[in-house]
Amino acid sequence: MPLTAVLEKLYARRRFGIRPGVDRVGKLLGRLGNPEHSFRTIHLVGTNGKGSTAAFLSAILINSGYTVGQFSSPHLVRFTERFRINGDEYPAAKLAKHLDTVLAAAPDEATFFEITTALAAYLFREEGIELAVMEAGMGGRSDATAALPGSATIVTPISLDHTDYLGSTLSEIAREKCGIIEPGTPVISALQSDEVAPYLETYCRENGCRLSRLGREFSIEKQKDGTLDYRGIGRSFTRLVVGIPGSYQTGNSGVALAAAEIIETLGIAIPEAAFPSGIRRASWPGRMELIAGTPPLLLDGAHNPAGAAAVADALREYHYNRLLLVTGVCSDKDAAGLYLPLTPLADAIYTVTPAIDRALIDQELTDIFRAQGIPSRPCGSVIAGIAAARHDATADDLILVCGSLFLVGEVKAWLEQIDYTGIRG
Repeated sequence: MPLTAVLEKLYARRRFGIRPGVDRVGKLLGRLGNPEHSFRTIHLVGTNGKGSTAAFLSAILINSGYTVGQFSSPHLVRFTERFRINGDEYPAAKLAKHLDTVLAAAPDEATFFEITTALAAYLFREEGIELAVMEAGMGGRSDATAALPGSATIVTPISLDHTDYLGSTLSEIAREKCGIIEPGTPVISALQSDEVAPYLETYCRENGCRLSRLGREFSIEKQKDGTLDYRGIGRSFTRLVVGIPGSYQTGNSGVALAAAEIIETLGIAIPEAAFPSGIRRASWPGRMELIAGTPPLLLDGAHNPAGAAAVADALREYHYNRLLLVTGVCSDKDAAGLYLPLTPLADAIYTVTPAIDRALIDQELTDIFRAQGIPSRPCGSVIAGIAAARHDATADDLILVCGSLFLVGEVKAWLEQIDYTGIRG
């Protein structure tokens, strides 16, 4: 059966929405013979930077000679993007066969993301992977990925997002995300806010977890030539070349390097050369991804205030005359807060309606901007928004497309001339 046909069955599970808890996915994994016990898992939780950090760490482990599985969500264009074996997107035909098997075993009430998580564990076992780098969906303690026992946990920057599900304060969100950490296992953390850092430190102390923190136990610094100097827990590297663009990748790459060092203490040997080669060879789509053209397009999946601030900081490294912002968001986002770091930099704003459920209508987003005294123009689809920006642009301008990963996926599908279906979860 082709993947499109099997995916229709899976997408029908979206009617169950988001249901926190690991009981259902645990039951499904049991029916599949508990594939999660055939490999070691490194968890990633946080709000921003999970995908890039996972890509850096996966590349280091791959360059160490291990067979590595990487699970991420959501996908940008194709469902197969969520599953990578040694960096390669999983083949559609093989995925269709495995998904059919997992669907047949799934409890009636199992959700879309629970089945997708179990599918990752199942196909990782089938491919004989040794190490799995598992990105949590949006939570931690109650996330489906928590059903996989973790050997270590990476905590990327935690900020306000998904407040309807995770809590309305940073401490509440931190409590949920940190709940995925297994007692007695090591934790590697990015820079955290003053509200999150004390909670994480207390949690690790009370649960016997060794905590390694960026800026404390390890550090990384960007040099004038764009290379990075890393001072780690037991290793140090200079003049590292980063494969994923964006100044905010400095912290992500440092956390991945530290995670690789910590993983060594678990009996997983990593050669010296694998650290710099992994950082250099890593790639991850939709993060400060520059598409050549006149003018060029810059794609980034920033979809919350912290992500937008990171993009604003990264723009300092780009040279352009005017910045034209093409943007759209999901209706459950804090649209007013999201754009605060970017609107001072934008010379023109073109609002669009992402092709996904619960998208904020372009006119409503325009109304939010206009209420703040910021001129903007509703354009309909993101493709129409890009066309409007190109019409107004000169060759020296830069068109930035951001506000949602789904928006970036829609643009990438358009560039590849394939159909696009935005799927949350």
